[in-house]
Amino acid sequence: MKKISKGFIALIIVLVCVLGIFSFYKNTYNSMVSLDEEVSASWAEVQNQYQRRLDLIPNLVSTVKGYAKHESDVFTQVSEARSKAGGQINISDEVLNDPDAFARYQQIQDNLGASLQRLLMVTEQYPELKADQNFLALQDQLEGTENRITVARNRFNDTAKKYNKTIRQFPASIIANMSGFEKRPYFSASAEAQSAPKVEF
Repeated sequence: MKKISKGFIALIIVLVCVLGIFSFYKNTYNSMVSLDEEVSASWAEVQNQYQRRLDLIPNLVSTVKGYAKHESDVFTQVSEARSKAGGQINISDEVLNDPDAFARYQQIQDNLGASLQRLLMVTEQYPELKADQNFLALQDQLEGTENRITVARNRFNDTAKKYNKTIRQFPASIIANMSGFEKRPYFSASAEAQSAPKVEF
């Protein structure tokens, strides 16, 4: 009788341990999946704001061209930067698993932001353009979009940091490695392209 009760107790202890390990694995895995989804959602918001900026550019360039016909170099730069960025907006979030692809994506977007800043600097030479209501509305939209891009990128960095921290901490890191969860890259600040265009009236 004593042998049976000892065996039964041992079996219960083993079952409790197995259930505890399973519960820990399940909860940790599900937590990482939730964080990964938050990173993907933040990534989608960054892309939405980049798309919004991309959509504003043709109208902005067209309006500026009406007043500043001699600034063809700037228009060409903006056009080329927009063309490069156009193919890099709604790309798969698989780019988050490739730090080099992520860096190229960021560089293309930063180049577009920098070319837009150059375009807005050119407009300073044309007082009649600065008084154009259509231009002022587009300029406000662009400035608001640049601010939204900065906010979206900051939110992405925050969610990526939370996710990265979770998958790198022990013992969750064991489950992350077994399940294929990979570290996400961060947006880094660009001195000339990360700030919203500065416009003086």
